[in-house]
Formats: sequence, C-alpha cells, structure tokens
Amino acid sequence: MSIVTELKPVVLKVLNGLYDQNFNEKQIAINTTNPEFEGDYTLVLFSFLKTLKKKPEDLGKEIGDRLVEENPALISSYNVIKGFLNLTIADRYWKNFLANAYSNGVEAKVSSDQKVMVEYASPNTNKPLHLGHLRNIFLGWSTAQILKNQGNDVFKSCIYNDRGIHICKSMVMWKDYANGATPETTSIKGDHLVGDYYVMFGDKHKEQVQTLVADGMSKEEADKNTPMMKEAQQMLLAWEQGDEATVSLWKKMNSWVYAGFNETYHRIRADFDKNYFESQTYLLGKEFVQDGLKSGVFFQKEDGSVWIDLTSEGLDEKIVQRKDGTSVYITQDMGLADEKYKDFPYDESIYVIADEQNYHMKVLKLILQKLGKPYADRIQHLSYGMVELPSGRMKTREGTVVDADDLMDELVNVAAAKTEELGKVSGFETSELNELYETIALGALKFFLLRVDPKKRMVFNPEESIDFHGFTGPFIQYTHARIKSVLRAETLQAQEKMDSDLLPLEKELLVTLEQFNSTVKQAATEFNPSLIAIYAFNVAKLFNSFYAAHSIRNAETEEKKQLRLIMSLITSSTIAKAMGLLGIKVPERM
Repeated sequence: MSIVTELKPVVLKVLNGLYDQNFNEKQIAINTTNPEFEGDYTLVLFSFLKTLKKKPEDLGKEIGDRLVEENPALISSYNVIKGFLNLTIADRYWKNFLANAYSNGVEAKVSSDQKVMVEYASPNTNKPLHLGHLRNIFLGWSTAQILKNQGNDVFKSCIYNDRGIHICKSMVMWKDYANGATPETTSIKGDHLVGDYYVMFGDKHKEQVQTLVADGMSKEEADKNTPMMKEAQQMLLAWEQGDEATVSLWKKMNSWVYAGFNETYHRIRADFDKNYFESQTYLLGKEFVQDGLKSGVFFQKEDGSVWIDLTSEGLDEKIVQRKDGTSVYITQDMGLADEKYKDFPYDESIYVIADEQNYHMKVLKLILQKLGKPYADRIQHLSYGMVELPSGRMKTREGTVVDADDLMDELVNVAAAKTEELGKVSGFETSELNELYETIALGALKFFLLRVDPKKRMVFNPEESIDFHGFTGPFIQYTHARIKSVLRAETLQAQEKMDSDLLPLEKELLVTLEQFNSTVKQAATEFNPSLIAIYAFNVAKLFNSFYAAHSIRNAETEEKKQLRLIMSLITSSTIAKAMGLLGIKVPERM
C-alpha cells in the first residue's frame, strides 16, 4: 500500500466527520509537495471550498489539526499555503516502511485477471534493424514487462512485413548483381547483406530516373518506369502468382534476414511469444470486406473498389479493397487483429507504432467498431515520436540509417574507453570486462531511448548517452555498483529497533524509495516507461547526495550506521528492480 493510498481514507474520515458530509475518495487529490514548501504530501483543498463555504486557510487549519491529533503515527505536522494543505509524514512511518522493505522486498504483489497483447518491432525483411526500430522494441518490451509486473497476463507479438514491392527491390538487385553471394561467402550478417542490396536499388534507381528525365520524361513518371522498377513490379506479380523460382529466392533471402534479426534480438534481449508474417495474413481481411458490404458498413464505387465513409467521424473516405480485388494495408490489419484475438483473447491489445500512423490506427479501430468486432474497443495505440540524429532524419534508401548492430559496436567501444578512464577495472578477467562493456553499452542505449516520453520526438546522441555523470543509464549502473561496494565492505545486522531520528537527506531518500510501486503503477496505466527511467535516475542522484553528506562507515552511532546500510540495500534493490523493468542490467562491480 502506498502512502497516498493510506492517506486518502484518513483524510476522508476527517472531512466527513468534521463537516457531516458524504465525500468520497475520488474527490480527494493528494500530490507530492512542491519542493519550495515544507512537507511531503499535499492535500488540494479547492474542490471542497464551495461545498463547505470556508476560506482555504481556515479549512486547511481545521483539517490539519484533526489529522495530526488522530493520526500521530502517520502525520507529524502540517502547514497551509492558500488552497494547499502540506502534510509532513511522521518519521515513524518511514521507519516502518524501511523495516517492511528490508523484510519483504520493495515490490508490491499485484494481481490482475487482464490479458494484454503487446505488438512491437514489426520490421520489414529488406533491411537490418536500425535506431528507429530500437526505440520501438525497447518501448514494447518495457511496456510489456511493466504490465506483467502489475499482474497482467502479457503476450508479446511481432508482425514481419515480409512481402511487397520493397522486398522485391532487394531480390532484384541480388539476382542481377550478387553472383550468388550469401552471408557465409561474404561473412556479412544476413540482414545487412539484404539491406545492402536494398540501398543499391535506391542508388541505381536514382541513376535511371535521371536518365529518363534527361530524355524528357517527368520525374513522377520516371520514378514508376525505370527498368529496375518494372523488374521489381514483375517480380512481385510472379510472387503473388506463386512462381516457384521467385518464391524460392524470397524464402532464401528472408531466412538470411530472420537469422540476422535473431542475433540482434538476442544481443539486445528482446523476445516475442509469437511472430506473425504479412505473407500469411495479407489475405485474411478480405472476408471482412464482404461482411462490410452486406451490412452496409462499406460501399462499392463504380470502378469496383470498396470504401468506408468516415466523414461523420471527422475523417474521410477510406479504401479497403482496390478495384482489382487486392487488399490494402488497412484490410490486412483488420484480418491480423482478428487472428491475434483468436490466438490470445485479449482484454487489451497494444500496438507500438510511430506517430506517423496515428491516422491509420484511428481508422482501423473505427472500422472494427463499425463491423461490431468484440475486440475493437480494446485496441490501444502506443504512439511514439520518431528518433532523429543530430544531423537530421534517417533514410534507409539513402543509406543514412544507423544500423542497430553498428550502433551497439560503437557504444561498446565508447563504454570500454570511458570505463578504463575511470581506472577501476583492475582485477577483472577479460571475459568479465567484455560482458561489462556490453552491459554498459546496452544500458546506455536503452535508457537514452526510454527516458523520453514516448509521445515526444527525440534526437539520439551516442556520446551523450554513455556519459557516466549525466542523465544516463551508466550513471545509474555506476551508482548501483557503488552501493554494492559499500555493502560488501560492511556488515549488515538485522535490527528490531531502527533509529527513527531522520536527517533531511535520509528522509528525502526514503520518501522517494517509497514511491517505487506507485510510479510503476502510473507507468503501466500510461504505457510510459520514461516515468520509471526518470524515477531510477532521481533515486540514484539522491543516493549520491545522501552518500556524500552522511558517512556510513563512520556514522554517528552504530544504530545510525545500520540504518544507513539498510537504506543503501533498499536503494540498490529499488534501482535494480526499476532498471530491470526497462530491460537494463545493473552490474555488481564497475
């Protein structure tokens, strides 16, 4: 139970008792006190003023006096600032919290009967995973872990976009230029090899466009009519018709990509409970079109194409089937939503998709609602902003994308250099050092991409991400290792009685540690791992301030020393739990 959860019924009892009212807990707003004022938690009084016809100062004093009088073990003092009643929580409460955390751990046990599916990653099989994919993957994995922490039954899924013209572009270039090259013969990771041919297509297509434009064709027409583009379109048609040679090449090149993806997933510790493939799902939604036509949800135009009119919802008309009878993306997604529900009858289905698809996701949900699908209202879009580099937006076809593997390699090298600069790696075996550098690099990358609110666009700076002294993963990892070093050097003894005479920094640290479970709950409600990243950083920063101000080894008394050791232990455990929800390991030594 959190402190706010404990405070609300106490406040409610005082309010109703003092004023003979029938308020409820939903009317009670309690927030952490503004750092400018004295107190720990603040009761907002404004919502009661009109009903009770009292001045804020008088109301605050009456409630504050009664709270302190009736609950001395919980509230030690108060002050009133206009319409805010600032409450100081008694040291005895924090002592009890610390004792409970020491005995039972920092995580509250949460149960839920909700089934939640989280879909993330969803890459194309024509290029390696890149920086943009990483933000998606880390958000999806962490959100799933946070929801699991809250007792939900979580199912992680991925849809591979493994068909279409973009896939055929890589296939055309490999067929025409590779001379049978494979990942084995070139020593190039499979997804990188296929991605190289996709970039090659872009380069050569650009040259052919320039030639056609020089011969008098418009650029728009030239884009569609280069020999290479026609060859790719012909290959797509052959694939759809089941041409044996084309399908065989498609399977071979996709297998290289999947092998490469799996290496990267293993390295960044991402996983899925089930993979879906567009090549197996793109026809599933066609039956929806017929159902929608029969029910009047869809209508057919003169050319034979099928549409839905969403103008009454403030949108526009949306095509759901082309005039030649082929599916569009929204049709495929209708079929996939149905397939996912059959596999895992979810209470909530979360799509981790960039904000560029906000409109698409809104349309998908509306269509499924109009079709009367039982899962339509359960669809949630975790919309996130794109990742850019200091130099601007990444573009795969122009070869300006930062590959995930290359980025990890770079960060491992930076982690090694910065760790060695600190001069604290003596006594490590080579294998331990390699693991440490990988842990620091991955922690830096995940933390930097997760520390920003998902809704916001962000700029990724590799050097900044791995700073040991900033708002970074390595700073938190180093703090955890520092605490572990302190605990190894001292003997921790169980105490029946703890020193409850808390100094300001000691109390501030305990107040922050107590907020772990409520922070996780909020992050689960908002699908927002950045709340946990910020929380972990604040805990680490506060511990460093506490540690600099108050000696543990040379504490004023043995009782105070043991108190601080227990606080250090709970801090390290809290940091480890918080970072674990982000998919980040915290080393015992650094």
